[in-house]
Amino acid sequence: MNTKKLAAELVHLLQALGKTVTTVESCTGGLIAGAITSVAGSSTVFETGFVTYSNAAKTALVSVPEDLLIAYGAVSIEVAAAMAEGARAAAGADLALSVTGIAGPGGGTAAKPVGMVCFGLSYINIEKQPLTLVQMMQFGDIGRDRVREKSVERALQWALDTLKA
Repeated sequence: MNTKKLAAELVHLLQALGKTVTTVESCTGGLIAGAITSVAGSSTVFETGFVTYSNAAKTALVSVPEDLLIAYGAVSIEVAAAMAEGARAAAGADLALSVTGIAGPGGGTAAKPVGMVCFGLSYINIEKQPLTLVQMMQFGDIGRDRVREKSVERALQWALDTLKA
């Protein structure tokens, strides 16, 4: 399914559920927020998003602890979780999607290769309790644009799957 269809489906589902969403993005640089806000009527479910490309921005805007960044690095499931939790709290949203990764062409290591992307999803469950999920994808060295595109698609699909569960 393409990004535009996924974003439209997510917006309509959020509207039906009376829920709101925020995003906090690093390697995608706002592309998830852009996909969501490209849908007519998205203002009913999307109020704000964060582009936290630097570690300093992650700490300042969405309260990612500096010691977490030092211990695990920006591209980690631990930081993805903290980004999602911090964004949900800062935006006052029901659901937050985070993404942090190595889009390339450089910047990869043996432990964290180009194409590694970590995602976080923080939401308020049926029992009104916060719940945070994380996942890591290895898209491979498929080119910067493709890593970013696949990251947007994955985040939108994951949000849909989670809300439908």
